[in-house]
Amino acid sequence: MALHRRAFLLACVLALGAACTTTDPASGPATSASAAASGTESADPAQAAGVMTIVRDAMAQAHLRAVIVRVTVDGKEIVTEAVGESMTGVPATTDMHFRNGAVAISYVSTLLLQLVDEKKVSLDDKVSTWLPDIPHTDRVTLRQLAQMTSGYVDYVLGNTDFDKAIYADPFRNWTPEELLAYATSKPLLYEPGTNWNYAHTNYVILGLALEKITGQPMTTLMQDKVLGPLGLDNTTDPGTAAITEPVLHAFSSERREALQIPSGTSFYEESTFWNPSWTITHGAIQTSNIYDLHDTAIAIGTGKLLSRESYEAMISTDLRGKTTTLPGCPTCFPQSDDYTYGLGQPIVGNWLMQNPLFSGYAAAEAYLLSKKIAIAVAVTYDQAAFDDTGAYKNEADILFRKIGAYLAPDDAPGIPAGA
Repeated sequence: MALHRRAFLLACVLALGAACTTTDPASGPATSASAAASGTESADPAQAAGVMTIVRDAMAQAHLRAVIVRVTVDGKEIVTEAVGESMTGVPATTDMHFRNGAVAISYVSTLLLQLVDEKKVSLDDKVSTWLPDIPHTDRVTLRQLAQMTSGYVDYVLGNTDFDKAIYADPFRNWTPEELLAYATSKPLLYEPGTNWNYAHTNYVILGLALEKITGQPMTTLMQDKVLGPLGLDNTTDPGTAAITEPVLHAFSSERREALQIPSGTSFYEESTFWNPSWTITHGAIQTSNIYDLHDTAIAIGTGKLLSRESYEAMISTDLRGKTTTLPGCPTCFPQSDDYTYGLGQPIVGNWLMQNPLFSGYAAAEAYLLSKKIAIAVAVTYDQAAFDDTGAYKNEADILFRKIGAYLAPDDAPGIPAGA
């Protein structure tokens, strides 16, 4: 099943290892489309041309249907452009909206840390204080949920039963209780705080806890404490599978195995309005656009809404050298400079980033504080991007890494060999 295969892809992306390279595309004059897309002239036309060379090469080599990209350095416009098509005959544009997936994890962890700054909770409070009926919450702290060191089994990655259910009906509206039923009844993978595994379970529970702590729904909390203060007017949880117009449409072959479609048979379906209710806590299941994705990279990357202490906790790399592989855990691995997980914040080298991949969409947003480089990318896929089983790679993540390596060769994020 494709979600099980995605666990393998996730592990490959996270644990890059040393087999990495950098890229140095030939420079040339910036395209007029780049300037026109954002309404702002590029501060460095040669860099803009270099970025777009990387994008167009990826379009051809990775079989992408559309790419939307925005890059700034120290607040100055480098390039904002869309290439390819949303649907046949409908060009992609920079104002199109798409699903932001795991980007919202940083918003949820920011909300938690704001409550810590307000002295309303401690990161070391047990989750059972607010959610005593969920198994294992008497052993797990808020910090462990946010850093994914709780030991909870994931209801998505490696879960065959959930895999079957979600691909049997991708339009199903899932409740948090239905999602947690796939995970919390099982034993913890390890003693809380002693290892790490990527588990959507953590942020579903954390969202429920934040609602109990504040007495407010997550939708309200997100708007009042994070999205509103950051001016992210194009980011919203509509409460349904709807996406704000104009929409970047997505297409996928990932249900091929679930529907038992032979590899030699053409299969490619629209996935734009598959229900994302399974992806994270309700109230943070969002759609966004490339401008808000870019602004998020800067705001989260600089800790704009947090105290210095909370910001440093969010971007902590203290898991490096402290985690291991574990039998039966598809995303347990030794964290290192290549990938570390802070409090809801992945760190790749010195880059702070998020890289969602689901339902035919992929995106990445990243910030390098030392050089003030912000990168935002969203992509969709042509049919040829999917292999014979329906699996596909996060090409937005790879694009961010190549663009980052081009703009900051002395502080480049790793690029998988062969990418």
